[in-house]
Amino acid sequence: MDNKSKILDIAMNLNRIGNWAADGYKPKKERIKTFLDNTSKYIRDLKKVTLPPKFRNTFDLFLKNYKILEKTGIEGPKDTDKWAEDMMTWGNILTHRSKFI
Repeated sequence: MDNKSKILDIAMNLNRIGNWAADGYKPKKERIKTFLDNTSKYIRDLKKVTLPPKFRNTFDLFLKNYKILEKTGIEGPKDTDKWAEDMMTWGNILTHRSKFI
């Protein structure tokens, strides 16, 4: 799978996770955890490659935020709606910025 496809898969996962959380975090907690794990695997793969500078800055900022979002998602967010919105926002940002890959 090429790097752009991995980025788009991450973005799609973030949007799915956000939607599931917005619909009710507790009943979907295990599915959310599974998708967080899959997303983290893609991220680890992408950390090993050289990404174009126009995308790299966005990706580095995303990595800082994702670390917190992932931890919160595993523990269970206190404000599920805000957490879900943050996940979907990053999904949209990555989708949009993937054009630079």
